Amino acid sequence: MRAMILAAGRGERLRPLTERIPKPLVPVGGEPLIVHQMRWLHRAGIRDVVVNLHHLGAAIESALGSGSDLGVRIRYSHEPDLLETGGGIKKALPDLVPGPFVVLNGDIWTNYPFANLLDVEAPKAHLVLTPTPGHREHADFHVETSGRGLRVRRGPGNDLTYCGIALLGESLFADTPNGAFSLTAPLFKAVAEDQVTGEVFRGNWIDIGTHEELKRARRLTA
Repeated sequence: MRAMILAAGRGERLRPLTERIPKPLVPVGGEPLIVHQMRWLHRAGIRDVVVNLHHLGAAIESALGSGSDLGVRIRYSHEPDLLETGGGIKKALPDLVPGPFVVLNGDIWTNYPFANLLDVEAPKAHLVLTPTPGHREHADFHVETSGRGLRVRRGPGNDLTYCGIALLGESLFADTPNGAFSLTAPLFKAVAEDQVTGEVFRGNWIDIGTHEELKRARRLTA
């Protein structure tokens, strides 16, 4: 199985830090965040990783190189124009298929066991969700139990937040446009079509989108 780390964003909410350091290279626990993420994937048995690059991308490529020091093989997907989450994944599809692939946001800290995803079978996508943190204004999804496991839904019962961890299939992008678009568009469509499964993760998960959340991740790893 292959994986993609989404690392192209500007990290606007972490400015001025991210004006000189791309967010995936921000140190947590003594090492760049993306190095930890590569190790998580490696421990799960994933050896081929795609990283998309835009903001200060050369610094990320210089820091990681081929990935051999981390036991993985890295391919880079360069985005001269930022393609957002969905467009970035679609551009990288030739390096991710055949078969489903793992997608990981480049700004999260977690102890989620990525090996859980290796044997998952999902129609178009399988999402890792977590109870919505108190600092979030709204939830993204809820789940319902069916004979086929947990199915992801959207509606008044939403109480879960997408962790930025998913198993995706190429078919999710079949009717998507070329260029920039958010992953939420095809995901929401697939949810409405009952084509998305999910799981609820209750372990450590931090979306390092603000200075306060960065401090929390650093305290957790101190």
